Amino acid sequence: MRADNFTASFTVDRSPEEVFAAINNVRGWWSEAIEGTTDRVGGRFGYRHKDLHVSTQEIIELLPGWKVVWRVVDSRISFVEDKDEWTGTQIVFDIARRYGRTEVRLTHVGLVPALQCFSDCAGGWGFYFSQSLRQLVTIGRGQPDPVSICRLTERL
Repeated sequence: MRADNFTASFTVDRSPEEVFAAINNVRGWWSEAIEGTTDRVGGRFGYRHKDLHVSTQEIIELLPGWKVVWRVVDSRISFVEDKDEWTGTQIVFDIARRYGRTEVRLTHVGLVPALQCFSDCAGGWGFYFSQSLRQLVTIGRGQPDPVSICRLTERL
């Protein structure tokens, strides 16, 4: 992996299995309007945030308590010149037990500083991963996009 891929991590007092389950509960931390399958290899799900970001992820690896990997098979980001900057990237969640706590690390492989969306997307991951997913793991409730801001008039 490239050293400049976007990466973030946090550590919690929960088991790797609890973290793994929370990651796969994508509707609980990213968007309530996720359409599709989020918890089995080969499953695909769509994400939409207004008209700013639409993407379809395919789950390519699930190792319970250890790892989750999604491949972005289609994307459209309206606020950048290259609308499909995310297409072909991978979103990797690594889970590890360290000193009695569980660390989860997100690496968005292909989301690099050279991309026009890097700053905004890094900020988005800062909220959805570092805040919303962490809250889902620790207090049982994340802050996903509510259905009301996810225009679902167009199928992914």
